[in-house]
Amino acid sequence: MAHIVILGAGTGGMPAAYELREKLSSDHRITVVNALDYFQFVPSNPWVAVGWREREAITFSIRPHLEKKGIDFVAQRVTRIDAEGNSLTLADGSSLAYDYLIITTGPKLSFDEVPGSGPEGHTRSICSIDHAEQTWADYQRFLEAPGPVVVGAMPGASCFGPAYEFAFILNRDLRKRRQRHKVPMTYVTSEPYIGHMGLGGVGDSKSMLESELRNNDIKWITNAKVTRVEAGRMFVTELDEAGQIKKEHELPFAFSMMLPAFKGVDAVAAVEGLCNPRGFVLIDEYQRSKKYRNIFSAGVCVAIPPVEVTPVPTGAPKTGYMIETMVTAIVHNIAADLSGQAANTKGSWNAICLADMGDTGAAFVALPQIPPRNVNWFKKGKWVHLAKIAFEKYFMYKMKNGSSEPVYEKYMLKALGIERLDRNQQ
Repeated sequence: MAHIVILGAGTGGMPAAYELREKLSSDHRITVVNALDYFQFVPSNPWVAVGWREREAITFSIRPHLEKKGIDFVAQRVTRIDAEGNSLTLADGSSLAYDYLIITTGPKLSFDEVPGSGPEGHTRSICSIDHAEQTWADYQRFLEAPGPVVVGAMPGASCFGPAYEFAFILNRDLRKRRQRHKVPMTYVTSEPYIGHMGLGGVGDSKSMLESELRNNDIKWITNAKVTRVEAGRMFVTELDEAGQIKKEHELPFAFSMMLPAFKGVDAVAAVEGLCNPRGFVLIDEYQRSKKYRNIFSAGVCVAIPPVEVTPVPTGAPKTGYMIETMVTAIVHNIAADLSGQAANTKGSWNAICLADMGDTGAAFVALPQIPPRNVNWFKKGKWVHLAKIAFEKYFMYKMKNGSSEPVYEKYMLKALGIERLDRNQQ
C-alpha cells in the first residue's frame, strides 16, 4: 500500500485527489494537506473585488467533500519537507510520512519585491478570496470619493489575464454606477506590449486589447517597471525595447490593484535541489522532480521558462487547462510506477482561457503555449462573458461532487467549438 500526499488544495490539488481516488485501488491512502480548510475558486476573484460575487458563491469547506470520497484531509501549513526522509513537518510540529508527494501549492505572492505594494501596503490584490474582499471594502470607500485608478502587473509577473479582467470589470462597474467620468484609468504592465500576456501574444491579441482599452478610455504604459509605491503615488520606470530608460512616471491614484510577481512557497523552495532560484519546482516531461523521483508537481508552482526575453521581466502563465493536463499526467504516472511500469504520460503545454471583460469577454487558444504554434486564436464577444459565468458554476459543482473528469477540457473546448485536443501536441 502506498501513501500519496497532495500538498495544496486548489485547482490542481483537488482534481488530483479525485483522479487518484478513481484511478487507484482503495488499498492506497490519499491525503490532502492545505494551509486553509476551504477551497477557493480564484478565477472569480475579480468579480468579488467589485461586489459581483460573495465568498459563499466561490468557496466551500474541503473536508466533507474529500472524506466522502475516502480521502484524508489535514488543514495545516507545512513548515518543512524532508525529501530524503519522505516526510512533511506540519505547523503543529507533527509529521506526515509519504511514499509519493504531489506539490500543487500555487505561488508565494512576492509583494515585497516592490516596496509599498500589496495588501499590507498601498495597492490591492485579487490573488486570494481574502485579498479580493479587502479590495471590495477599499473600492466601496473609493466610490465615496472617486479619483485616478491604476491597474496592472508588477515586474516579474506571469499572470496577466486577471489584471486585464479587473481593469475592464472595474470600468464596467463604474459605468453602471454612473461614476466612470470621475475616474481616469491607467493600465500599467511589465509586458512589452498590450496583449503579450506572458505568451508572446496570441493571435491578434495586441490590436484587439489595445482597441478595447482605447474604446474604454483606459490609458496604458508597457515595459513598465514599478519601483515603489507610496500612499496615493506609484513610481514607474518605463523602458524602451533595448531595456534603456524611456521615461519616469509618478502616477497619482485613489485606488490601485496590481498583481505581483510569484515565487515558490517557502517550505518547497527550501528543499535542496528541488527548485530553481525563484522556488519553482524543476520537473521533467512527466511532471516529476528532476532530483526526487517520488515527488511530482503541477500548476503555478512548477518551473516554466519565459516565452522570450523582455525588457522588464515577465513570466509564462500556467492556465487552467494546462494545469488539468499536468494533474492527469501525474495520476497516470504514479499509477504506472505502482504497477512497476515506466512513466509515459505528459501534460499538454497548451493555453486555453476565457477572460471576462465586464459585459463582454475574450477567449484565446495557443497550441502549444510557446510559439511557433499550430493554433493561434483570439476572439472576443459577449458569449465569452456568459461562458465564464457558466464555467464558474460548472467547476464549483464538479469540485464539490468529487468529479474526476477533465473539467476544463470538457467545458472549455465545447464553449470554444473545439471537438478535442491532442494532449501530446507540443
